[in-house]
Amino acid sequence: MATFKFGMAEIAANLKSICDKISYAATKRAPEYRYYEPRLVAVSKLQSTGSIVTAYEAGQRHFGENYVNELVEKACSPLILEKCKEIQWHFIGNLQRNKVNKVLSIPNLYVIETVCSDKLANALNNSWPKFRKSDDSKLNVMVQVNTSQEKEKNGCDVAQVSSIVKYVVQNCPNLNFMGLMTIGMFGYDITNGPNPDFICLIKCREKVCDELGINIKDIELSMGMSNDYEQAIELGSTNVRVGTVIFGERPQKN
Repeated sequence: MATFKFGMAEIAANLKSICDKISYAATKRAPEYRYYEPRLVAVSKLQSTGSIVTAYEAGQRHFGENYVNELVEKACSPLILEKCKEIQWHFIGNLQRNKVNKVLSIPNLYVIETVCSDKLANALNNSWPKFRKSDDSKLNVMVQVNTSQEKEKNGCDVAQVSSIVKYVVQNCPNLNFMGLMTIGMFGYDITNGPNPDFICLIKCREKVCDELGINIKDIELSMGMSNDYEQAIELGSTNVRVGTVIFGERPQKN
């Protein structure tokens, strides 16, 4: 089956369209969620460095990658280093502890969105001092929650969220707890009402705030992808991860 990919003009036009939709969805949020501008993360997994540069030149700064080796290759590519000096990388895939040093070594790493255990948090906390640029810079992390409770999905159980966040905040001085992330169930029909995975993540945030005394404004929500980012923003997402509607269909992974 042939895949389609967008060219330079289409990528720029797609980004503008998505940003307009994000702005409109943001106007429909409840008043308590209007204190921030939602962040668009362009998911560039399996896309070319040329496509990333095109999106960057159209104004996009935050990019998400799922595979450690691919992220390292792209982040260190001469083209990206030359053309995308202010790029901000989000790691949004499953991170094994033996790959921690590899991912922390890349230039312009912005956040690891997929911390799902005390052990992974600990490994990141212990390794970060070897890679950080200044003594006081902390590594941004999000705790990934398996809100849909699907066996093939990564993320901690809903019941573990507060304890993992507490571990990061109290035992990981080199990490900055930034928020909660979920992938959620694919193909949810939003005509059936708000996505239960999004509602679940919102409730997880409320529980963390209540139990750990953290201000709700200090906990981001990373939820919403290409097919449901507008609804996610209406419900309070601060960070949406959008790929195919920017770049076109992904090539098959080798």
